[in-house]
Amino acid sequence: MIIDYLDGATPADVEADLCIVGAGAAGIAIARTFIGTSISVCLVESGGLSGEERNQALYEGTSVGCPPFDPGTSRMRVFGGSCTLWGGGCIPLGRHDMSHRDWVPHSGWPLSYDDLEPYYASARSYCHLDSHDFADGSFLSPLARPPLALDADKLVNQVFARSPILFGQTYRDELDQATNIKVLLHANLLELVPFPAGSAVSQARIGALDGRTGVVCARHYVLASGGIENARLLLLSDSVVSHGLGNDRDLVGRYFMDHPSGRLGTVVTDTPDRLTRPYDRNLGKGRAPASPEIGLSSEVQRTHQLLSGRVHPFAVEGAVPKGIQALRDFRAALRPPVLDEGSMLEARLCKALENGPPSSSDTTATKESIGMLALRLGLGVGDIVKAFAHRLVDKPTVKSKQVDLIGFFEQAPNPDSRITLGTEVDALGKRKVCVDWRLTPLDRHTYRTAATLFGSELAGACGGTFQLDPWLSGNIDATPQVHGTAHHLGTTRMSDNPEQGVVDRHCRVHGIDNLHIAGSSVFPTGGWAFPTFTIVALSLRLAENLRALLHSECSHAVP
Repeated sequence: MIIDYLDGATPADVEADLCIVGAGAAGIAIARTFIGTSISVCLVESGGLSGEERNQALYEGTSVGCPPFDPGTSRMRVFGGSCTLWGGGCIPLGRHDMSHRDWVPHSGWPLSYDDLEPYYASARSYCHLDSHDFADGSFLSPLARPPLALDADKLVNQVFARSPILFGQTYRDELDQATNIKVLLHANLLELVPFPAGSAVSQARIGALDGRTGVVCARHYVLASGGIENARLLLLSDSVVSHGLGNDRDLVGRYFMDHPSGRLGTVVTDTPDRLTRPYDRNLGKGRAPASPEIGLSSEVQRTHQLLSGRVHPFAVEGAVPKGIQALRDFRAALRPPVLDEGSMLEARLCKALENGPPSSSDTTATKESIGMLALRLGLGVGDIVKAFAHRLVDKPTVKSKQVDLIGFFEQAPNPDSRITLGTEVDALGKRKVCVDWRLTPLDRHTYRTAATLFGSELAGACGGTFQLDPWLSGNIDATPQVHGTAHHLGTTRMSDNPEQGVVDRHCRVHGIDNLHIAGSSVFPTGGWAFPTFTIVALSLRLAENLRALLHSECSHAVP
């Protein structure tokens, strides 16, 4: 059942067997596995069913690192989580991504790909990808167009599948109808309060923006609030343990990673379509179910001691024919205006998270009348007919003048890249997050070397030349021209050694018997892969362990 905690008629306090904090991809995945069981679950969500600016403001914070980082626009506080904004990209990590690499400090997972493989299989169903087979680091799905034939010792085509769902929308009714699941909307975790010895959590203090407070008492607790917020909530839980829960060794919030992205350079060629069309995701109505990406091979990573990375070739349009521009403007004018708060918030966040070069096909609202636009459209009918003919033979409607190569990279684990608490407080009186995002010499080395590798190989594939972006050819210590991609990783990293991680291989917080963490904050490394598919796989694995624990405790309980 779904309950709005702002409704004063509902109880302020809740008892459950399992308390999950955060109704995003991870929290919903875990909660669903308990539907119809004898286990009672309370799923605590700060947001509502759609975006609200006052809830989103609780994500605001500061940035002190280099490059700068905005914690307020890189995630969304809503039922369904930040995947309310996602593009659906799913791909498994590979063995190489999860292994220890001598040239990557702090690399290596305590789990192997084989440990995760059965949960990746289960994650396909959750993401509505049952028809897609997968392998080590890639899906095996058929593609709309064949990708480039690449030198496999240097570059590889890795295929991602595109989930067609939004988790909050798809699974809302299931959770609402489940008699053993209680979803609390607009309920914010204020603190996890441990017993005096600090070895177990006794209760979760929650509160709403209207001042209402209460507690959730459970046998087990799961933090599933994202790569930044998981760390923040542990640090805020300091009334009994002054340095925060799970932070005995000052590891909570450290090793903060994202997938840095930036333009690497430009390929100038007379045949840009040969490079861009195989990787074009805009295939008309209905999104492509699977698409290839160009990644660095494990061999070239080893040879050049690089982090993982991928590149996407973006066609940069030349002059747009008048008829095509008129058609684009006409379509833009017919779009209904965005008026409700949730949609406006989503549009604002999507704009802030925009990756890649801005498309020249993007149009803004025009002040021309529909009549004038229709006249322009009529005058340009010849251009439109030519564009339609091009589409029939799978050619772009507007000729490209160049191809921009945009890189997306794994980030090296770095204990000095971290999440801490700032001095400002939010509307709940809780200290806001402070992000100190830092890159290492290995990151910089990867950008420079990979840019040349990608550029030379892809230029050769289309008979062109590669022009390296200036920031990659100057001072090696200059600030890299990269930005985050809202893939927040590593702040409660996984390790069997409590000296090196916050959680163990079962995602249980070291030293705290009944506290577990779900999501990308437990990733020791991230490869370049979109993290959601692995988040779901790890969450389903954690749910299986929790079911065994809870059923075992029930069977041993004194009648």
